[in-house]
Amino acid sequence: MIMPVLNEERHLAEAVGGVLSQEYAGDLELVLAIGPSRDRTQEIAEKLAADDPRIVIVANPTGRTPHGLNACIRASQYSIVVRVDGHSVLPPDYVRAAVETLEESGADNVGGIMAAEGVTPFEKAVARAMTSKIGIGNAPFHTGGGAGEAETVYLGSFRRSALERVGGYDETFVRAQDWEMNHRIRQTGGKVWFTPRMRVTYRPRPNIRALAKQFFHTGKWRRVVGREHQGTLNLRYLAPPIAVVAIVAGVVAGAIGFWPGWILPGGYALALIAGSVPTGRGLPLSAWLRLPIVYATMHLSWGFGFLVSPPSLGRSRES
Repeated sequence: MIMPVLNEERHLAEAVGGVLSQEYAGDLELVLAIGPSRDRTQEIAEKLAADDPRIVIVANPTGRTPHGLNACIRASQYSIVVRVDGHSVLPPDYVRAAVETLEESGADNVGGIMAAEGVTPFEKAVARAMTSKIGIGNAPFHTGGGAGEAETVYLGSFRRSALERVGGYDETFVRAQDWEMNHRIRQTGGKVWFTPRMRVTYRPRPNIRALAKQFFHTGKWRRVVGREHQGTLNLRYLAPPIAVVAIVAGVVAGAIGFWPGWILPGGYALALIAGSVPTGRGLPLSAWLRLPIVYATMHLSWGFGFLVSPPSLGRSRES
């Protein structure tokens, strides 16, 4: 089990508890790569390691996720490597399901559903948006579906041989490193497999600023993946930047006196409100009222990040 963490004071103990309580008959270790956190993450990690010898701590001086993942992989010892996130909580049967699915499917990497669950009204709205096709698209690890081959999966449980074959995570990908890794696994003849049997609780970002930052950087780095690996972008990825361009064009046109221009941003806003009615069913009113704002934050931040992603960002592994 490998977990890179940075500023995870709020969730670290819960995430580690989910790992250590696995109902798995084989040997298990947890390698934590600790970045230069501004909170009590290091102190909490050291206390957890002192209480359980299965926990190993390694340093991640850059604090970047791919560096931490590779550091964990190098420090780990077993033939199956299960990635865990500091924002996630594993169910007790997660590792057992991962190992059994690897054996049954013959895949190099298996993963399941990113089951977002919030606590505050804003987090509940984000959680609903992250499990809705309106908010996040139709990726099975967000919206569910039957078991089968997939482009990518959430987190991932890998055969070490596959990680060694592709050279680990590309450390130039500060974000989107999981999608890029899975692409290389598939390009080298491997199989990535989704199963709804594996379900991970994910804790969403707590406010608009954090959510916008998350999606801005994800959009920016997803464009880097598209540049590095030609042919991997489709309409699902292009929809947010197209929406940003259309809305900006409509606002500019309306501001200079061409009133039909307001149809574009107005229509988008109405579509989000209309879409929030069915997708927000069952949410508390306080969360439902935030849902259109959450949708807009996710779409526009991702799209803007994609549009402004500089050509110099990232580089190929061969360069």
